[in-house]
Amino acid sequence: MSDNSHTDIHDTTSLCPHCLTRVPAVKLREGNCLFLVKTCPEHGEFKTLAWRGNPAPGSWSRPKAVVRSIAPVTGTGQGCPFDCGICSEHRQQSCTVLIEVTGRCNLFCPFCFAASGQQTQPDPTREDIAGRFRTALAKSGPHNILQLSGGEPTMRDDLPEIITLGRELGFPFIQLNTNGVRLAVDREYAAELRRAGLFSVFLQFDGTEDHIYQSIRGRALMAEKMRAIRHCADAGLGVVLVPTIVSGVNTDNIGAILKLALELAPAVRGVHFQPAAYFGRHPAPPAPEERFTLPDLMRAIEQQTDGLFRAEQFVPPGAEHVFCSFHGNFLRQPDGTLKPLSKLAADCCGGNQPENQGTARAVSYVAAQWAAPEPVSCCSQANSLDAFLENHRTNTFAVSAMAFQDVWNLDLERVQECCIHVAAPDGRMIPFCLYNLTSSQGLPLHRNRT
Repeated sequence: MSDNSHTDIHDTTSLCPHCLTRVPAVKLREGNCLFLVKTCPEHGEFKTLAWRGNPAPGSWSRPKAVVRSIAPVTGTGQGCPFDCGICSEHRQQSCTVLIEVTGRCNLFCPFCFAASGQQTQPDPTREDIAGRFRTALAKSGPHNILQLSGGEPTMRDDLPEIITLGRELGFPFIQLNTNGVRLAVDREYAAELRRAGLFSVFLQFDGTEDHIYQSIRGRALMAEKMRAIRHCADAGLGVVLVPTIVSGVNTDNIGAILKLALELAPAVRGVHFQPAAYFGRHPAPPAPEERFTLPDLMRAIEQQTDGLFRAEQFVPPGAEHVFCSFHGNFLRQPDGTLKPLSKLAADCCGGNQPENQGTARAVSYVAAQWAAPEPVSCCSQANSLDAFLENHRTNTFAVSAMAFQDVWNLDLERVQECCIHVAAPDGRMIPFCLYNLTSSQGLPLHRNRT
């Protein structure tokens, strides 16, 4: 760092990593880095890296309106983050509702939000899942994306029926969060899911080399990933590649992931990066070199693609907190270059619009991008507007990232603007990071405590 002076101190609130007590915190700039520093009266001070390098935190901003939940809960009076439901302190309505249909999994990954594969409880019944669907609709409305997750959702043989149920109850866009193992084995399975009403597959995809999967997922998986993509493409399902980025494991493979994704377009609609968060048992805070921040990722994308994507082409989110994510939308040109469309998307889907228009338009834009494009009819007029628009969408490509929070870097300002909510078994809607949050010894804040 070129400057170790302390500037731009901003007060916020966090949790003690050890006892999960609500504690005061500050966001503290040191040189070109931003740290979250918090102090627990019992366990002392903790400091963790939150942002590194350009774009500077002060320049990474975007106006947005406060959008309250349709039906906020009163809670128990403990305040955020203990009164989730969503409570009245929350400032963003759901844009994605995540429902875990099983805790079972056919992989045992070292990096897993849900500690999947260790479940001893039975799967929720379809009636239970229907109740969560209805809760999500009542509390956040029908305009959001429904993501079926787990565990590994394809472990359930009745997954097609669950998808159909979601569509019948009113969810316009359903996405599957999967490791792709079953999709790779069974060519007809993807077609069955598409007939049931599935639009998009969020495919775990950590790299282009098997040693990466050995490290992050426990075994070689590259061939299976490629078969899963082919089967989804044949079935008319849009695929989004979702790499978990782990410092020192696949941080040098980011460009290769993007280049492969472009080769696989338009079946692959884009790449959604997720820098690793430290859930589970982590008795000490991750060192700065273990954190891979959003600016680190933007710079790596530019460097590893030789400028095909440029850092300045990515924009802050229009729904969630600006430190949580970025996105860029691009048009693939015949000569292999990319035309950035992010400014257009930001203007269309910005969060500084009245009521829930910003969230609703952002969801609509994302859903249209992530679904497989409809084939243009051979009978369409070459100069027809419909054919032009569909050809345009066929050639669009999205790059985005979501930086999930763990107990070390939890910032309640960010939590209160989260729009990715888990429909919990007890009927509450809980921000994704809080639902998966664990203490330094692995004690969950919300999961399995209802």
